Amino acid sequence: MRTLTGLFACLLAATALPSQAAAPSAAHPLLGIWILAIPQLGCSETYHFRGDGTTLVKSADEVSESEFTVAEKPSAKGFYKLDDKIVKDNGKQDCSGEIMKPGTRATNYIRFHPSGARFVMCRDETMEACIGPFERMPGQGI
Repeated sequence: MRTLTGLFACLLAATALPSQAAAPSAAHPLLGIWILAIPQLGCSETYHFRGDGTTLVKSADEVSESEFTVAEKPSAKGFYKLDDKIVKDNGKQDCSGEIMKPGTRATNYIRFHPSGARFVMCRDETMEACIGPFERMPGQGI
């Protein structure tokens, strides 16, 4: 994931990903294009979670690609566990001025709005340290 603010930096705690990530099911609610508006920075980020288990992200001048795994079903608390590893980055600054490095790993927890059109990304399975909302966008990629 990309660094947005001090909170988002906390969400980037290094963790291990499984060595052979399985692609999510074609019906997984995370798949698609999502926009995260960051009004305090005058910027937005576009995330394209693809069915092959990769993510394409555009944040200011940064373009990066990640590999991800996501739980097929939410936990008893309603969160989907998301593991992510950056595999490519163009070396340019994201919305917060950071430059992400390939190999950066993160584990976060996704909670969807009942409509399925929004989600928040949290450090753990509480709503105490989250960013969002990410809003689903119709379209053909970024």
